[in-house]
Amino acid sequence: MKGTLKLWTRDELILSLNLYLKLPFGKLHSRTPEILHLAKIIGRTPGSVAMRLNNFASVDPYHQQRGVKGLKGGQKQVQPIWNEFIENNEQLLFDSESLLAAKEKVSIEIKFAAILKGTEHLQGDDKKSEVKTRVNQDVFRRIVLVNYNSKCAISGIDIPDLLVASHIVPWSKDVKERLNPENGICLSPLYDRAYDKGYIGISEKYEILLSPQIIKKKTESYFQHNFNSLLRSKITMPSKYHPNKQFLQFHLDTIFKK
Repeated sequence: MKGTLKLWTRDELILSLNLYLKLPFGKLHSRTPEILHLAKIIGRTPGSVAMRLNNFASVDPYHQQRGVKGLKGGQKQVQPIWNEFIENNEQLLFDSESLLAAKEKVSIEIKFAAILKGTEHLQGDDKKSEVKTRVNQDVFRRIVLVNYNSKCAISGIDIPDLLVASHIVPWSKDVKERLNPENGICLSPLYDRAYDKGYIGISEKYEILLSPQIIKKKTESYFQHNFNSLLRSKITMPSKYHPNKQFLQFHLDTIFKK
């Protein structure tokens, strides 16, 4: 007699979405170490976890637009979780990291100790808010780096410690889009700073634009080394979530130094 089918809980689905966002499409299989780890801590088989991740691929608009169907069998279960991520990604991502830490039997403060340094003196709601912000920023960085294969979209630098998840629409300008993968570009610190301050821009055709304020420095050696090669070039495109064109235009309209 076959055993009763164990239904997936909301917590398990949230953890699966968390992992789906951190993995490239080519690794959504049962041999991937991260899938093996999640399967172990939630008491599922690696195959079943891989299947859930492919269910999320089937409802991901990016894959739908390029004709990849994923596994449609579990769409009804994962669609509400995906919708919740779109509508309230800040809370869902933080909840998923809190759940993951609990499953790993460690507090979120210990797991993220390196990025939470300096919050020890905070208390109450102030501490909760700061912890949530920093954890979410760290998760966003990991998602963006995976999306760009851990390479700067401008320089090609592939050392993760030297890479930044640069926001197109600044963190302070749009709460809803803060953690949207389409609002992030993987950049090295120099180009992150230049983009953040408007010295470079990116067009809707993904072309790199130089501000007149940086072009007037074209006789300087640092311009030749760091900016001259960017003229008439494009960013390296990510594997999954392309920079949102409306976000790129917002940056050109409000931040880029014309």
